Amino acid sequence: MPLVEHLRELRNRLAKGLLAVAAVTIVALVYSEELMQFLTKSVPTCAEGVTSDGGNCAIVSFNTLMAPFSTTIQLSLTAGLVVASPVWLYQLWAFVAPGLHKSEKKYTYAFVGAAVPLFSAGAYLAYLILPISVKVLISLTPAGSANILSLGDVLDFTLRMVLVFGLAFELPLVLVMLNLTGVLTGRRMAGWWRGVIMGVFVFGAVITPTTDPVGMIALAGPITVLYFGAVGFSLLNDRRRRRNDPDAELDDDEASVLDLGPAPVAAVEPVAASRALPEQASGEPGAISPHRANGYDDIT
Repeated sequence: MPLVEHLRELRNRLAKGLLAVAAVTIVALVYSEELMQFLTKSVPTCAEGVTSDGGNCAIVSFNTLMAPFSTTIQLSLTAGLVVASPVWLYQLWAFVAPGLHKSEKKYTYAFVGAAVPLFSAGAYLAYLILPISVKVLISLTPAGSANILSLGDVLDFTLRMVLVFGLAFELPLVLVMLNLTGVLTGRRMAGWWRGVIMGVFVFGAVITPTTDPVGMIALAGPITVLYFGAVGFSLLNDRRRRRNDPDAELDDDEASVLDLGPAPVAAVEPVAASRALPEQASGEPGAISPHRANGYDDIT
């Protein structure tokens, strides 16, 4: 296909993806108030007639004149990108797929089929942990102080938690893909289990801003289980690879095994000596070659 045709196809694919995002964004603008209430449910807002004192509750507000407009646009665009992701991801895939091999397409289908539910599970877990995190953070407010939270900050914190949890759940899938491509072996991943568990729990403690271990365990526990699931899959895949090809796990620069055992030698065959001397050319011993003059060879 000529370059112009590729560019035209790319333009059409991008246009379809942008139209899908724009359509969902317009719908999100209509229901922006409901979306804001849904995403701010984790904040213990003050009831009517109750004032914010210490960590009992919080007041969600807009701090600037343009904050309502900018927050609504940001929330609607984010909803458009997320909800319309199947459309623009399919357009991207339809543009790239013709250049892939059959095995590469198979791996891509498996990756996407596993990545979507894993990300969704992580995002849902983050939404469940959010009320605990927000409650613990608000409880640190000293008495006599009021919690007046910016709605934009609350939405940013919520989206950040959802993205971090969703991407964290993709770690085992990345390890499996590295094993399928031959970059990592299951035995090597199994040898990392101590460091991986320590790193996962430290990551869970840092990313979940709660003082109790509930949030840390809620994030680190499922990731640890998924990690060992990825190790088990990789070990089985390595065994299958060795069964089909014994040299599959050898590096490109690794020397193969040499057979240094002695081999039997055949019987010696008699070889006739060649007549290399000029006087031997005539075939008579002691004869002088006609090409010699005054004791020297003369080939002219």
